[in-house]
Amino acid sequence: MFDVLIIGGGASGVSCALVLGSALQKPFMSDKKIGIFTHQKSSSLQDALFNNAYGIPAGKLGSEILTESLEQLSEQYPEITQIPSEKVIRVEGEFPHFTVITNKNSYTTHNIVVGIGSANTFAIEGLMHYVEPHQKALPEKQRIQLKNCDHKVADGLYVIGTLAGWRSQLAIAAGSGAAVATDLLTLWNNGIQTHAHDSTR
Repeated sequence: MFDVLIIGGGASGVSCALVLGSALQKPFMSDKKIGIFTHQKSSSLQDALFNNAYGIPAGKLGSEILTESLEQLSEQYPEITQIPSEKVIRVEGEFPHFTVITNKNSYTTHNIVVGIGSANTFAIEGLMHYVEPHQKALPEKQRIQLKNCDHKVADGLYVIGTLAGWRSQLAIAAGSGAAVATDLLTLWNNGIQTHAHDSTR
């Protein structure tokens, strides 16, 4: 049983995992089990080139960020379970007992974070009734989002990145994932507002 499973290994999903990983030493995180499905084939980063993203050197390729971010997650926070090469096809149940079914296995979790992009090819059974037209994309692109209020779709179910209705910018997607990570940290810290910072002091 996971405490949270993150679906998506792109900017929003890995950002969410990194922030959660950075908080694992907090006392209220001692028993938390976190996993991320790192399937990336459909990520918008595959073809991206960055000259305007804060903190990223100009000319950086999105394909490099995809690889390097998972390496960073593995090296810094090996306690987080990375699940590669599995595609999520169905979600069953409700909070606090979800089952996430992939093309190879099934997993149980208390919470789910979905961050796999806003393409209209979205096809995760059990979540289709949340699909609506994307509110910040050109209509001709036929993008979709999941109905949500500040990233929350339903109890225990969150959406991040462009699938949450945000515009397709790296900083926005990454920030969306980090925001939900801090929401989960706050939830697990008995509702006390919580974030995770490292410091040189």
